[in-house]
This record gives sequence, structure tokens and C-alpha cells, in this order.
Amino acid sequence: MKRLRPVETREAPMAARKRGHIEAVLSGRAQACRVDAGFDAIRFEPCALPELDLETIDLSTRFLGKPLKLPFLISSMTGGQGGAERINAALAEAAQALGIALGVGSQRIALAEGGREGIDRSLRRRAPDIALYGNIGAAQLQRDFGSMELLRVLEMIEADALIVHLNPLQEALQQGGDVHWSGLLCKIERLCRTLPLPVIVKEVGFGISAGVALRLAGCGVAAIDVAGAGGTSWSAVEGVLSDDPRRAALAEVFRDWGMPTATALREVHAALPSMPLIGSGGIRSGLDAAKAIRLGADVVGQAGALLRAAVEGPDAVLAHFGQLESALRLTCFATGAGDLAALRRVRLL
Repeated sequence: MKRLRPVETREAPMAARKRGHIEAVLSGRAQACRVDAGFDAIRFEPCALPELDLETIDLSTRFLGKPLKLPFLISSMTGGQGGAERINAALAEAAQALGIALGVGSQRIALAEGGREGIDRSLRRRAPDIALYGNIGAAQLQRDFGSMELLRVLEMIEADALIVHLNPLQEALQQGGDVHWSGLLCKIERLCRTLPLPVIVKEVGFGISAGVALRLAGCGVAAIDVAGAGGTSWSAVEGVLSDDPRRAALAEVFRDWGMPTATALREVHAALPSMPLIGSGGIRSGLDAAKAIRLGADVVGQAGALLRAAVEGPDAVLAHFGQLESALRLTCFATGAGDLAALRRVRLL
């Protein structure tokens, strides 16, 4: 397998790696191959007599106390060096116009290397009204991030909540990645107790099981993003970027690792029916989004599928979400669901 070599620049190592992640996703070579998100197997019972008007369907919702005009989240992604500020500006402007939520990419680099790349208060100025979520990796709780650093992460963007992402397999496939994960559950629990804002825990594309979700709920997390398999494979990303053939081959073995998003949503919602859930991982369309909501998601997230539009600019992001909204609205119409609550009650075949 031909690999993308990190570009030789004067970038700090972490910044160069983050840019490599984006290039790998845009190359189209980082998708899961033999596992899908599981939505094709789900079919709605159609309603031939909906008794409602298409334009009156209400797609608004609330999530963690904030109103959303549409049930969408721009999931955490990183722009890397050189283009991130433009990407983050486009995402923020589009999120403000659409009234949807935005989760920023990992803020570790902003603290460790000083490279803000648009992840600062300028983001909030572009999007003063949206639900905006900060982001750190769970592994950083082991050594890098104490209470002062976490407060800086939140203040940096005037965040409404903090996302903590779980990526043990990805870290294990990185040269020099964080593989010391023992004791992290206690640190997440301490974070939930002491942080003044809600904590969201997410995977990066391999899925959160019901068992792990129950443990996280016991820690006091405010919401869970199941982030299942079927979209971007971060094993494949690390394989594409690796200069070590043995490590790249190992990453390829785990390209299709994980729990499909639809399965994760079903299981976590059944175990924790009151837990606010984000459904992400392999969401291709507004029909997939509707299925995710029917399975228990309160909000539906996209990252990799949105990236190319984000690179093009805010108009492309708006057009992308316009397609998602149209298909979600049409699904509600064709099932006789006047709002998202009614969509959650539609019978599945």
C-alpha cells in the first residue's frame, strides 16, 4: 500500500501529524472497507397518507440546554497546519447560519505548541449563538492536562461543553502514541465532578458499547457520542501516514475494527434510555440521519463526510447541510412524522 509521507516543513511535529490526518482523509484512502455503519439494513414503515405539510415539519431540538434549529453537529475534526484557520472559520460561519452545533478538533496542539489555527475566541465571534464544544483526548488527562489547562481549553473558545475523545487503538498504532490508559475512568469521573460545564465523551470511529456507556454514565458524563464504525477509519489513517511498513501493515489489519454506528446506538439507547446521545460515524445522508434519530440519537454528527466542503468554504458547508436537511425533512414527511419526537415513534420494518 502506497503511503502518504509527512510533508517536510518547519511545523512542530504535532502540527505536521494533524495536517497529515486531514490529507489522509481527503485522499479517500482512509475509509472502512468491509464494515458499514449499519443503516442500510433499517427501513421505515412508509405512510401513504401523512396528514401534514412538508414545510411545516419541525426539525428543531434542544441538546444540553441549547436550542438547535436542526439536529446536526459538526463533529470534531482538525484542520492541521496551513489551512485550519480557514476551515474552522468556514465551519463556524456555517454553523451560525444553520443554527447547529460545532465541536472543534483537539485543542492539545493549541496548548502544547501554541498553534491556535482559528481555535480561539475568533471562533465564538463568528458564531456567537451556537452550541460550541471544546475537545481534548482522554489520554491527555493522564499527564498533560490539569484543571488549569482544562479551563484554558474552555475559555479559549468560550465553550458550552467539553468533548473528551477516546481513541486507544489509534494511539496504539501511532509512533510514540499514548498507550497508558489505566486509571482514566477515575480521571473522567473527577473531571465531570469539577468542571463547570457538561462533559461529552465520544469515540473517534470504532464505537462505544453499552458496557462502556454504563461506566461513563456512572462517572457523570452529560452525553455520549457513540461514533461508530462505517466511516473514516483512524486505523487506516495511521497506516497511510506511517513510514514503518510493519506498523502500516498492522494498521491495515484493523482498518475495519469496531462496532457499526447503528448497533452502538441501539445498544446504548436500550441500556441508557435517558442519556443524551450523538449518533456519528458513517452518516452519509439525511435518511441515515433520520435512522440514527429513530435508533436513539438526539443529534447526528458528521466529520469526514463534511471535510471536503469545509475546505471549499462556508457556502459549500451550507449546501452540504441543505442536502442533509432536505432528506431528513422528506423522511419525516414520508413517514407521517411532524417533528423529531414523532420520528422516534415511527415503526421500523
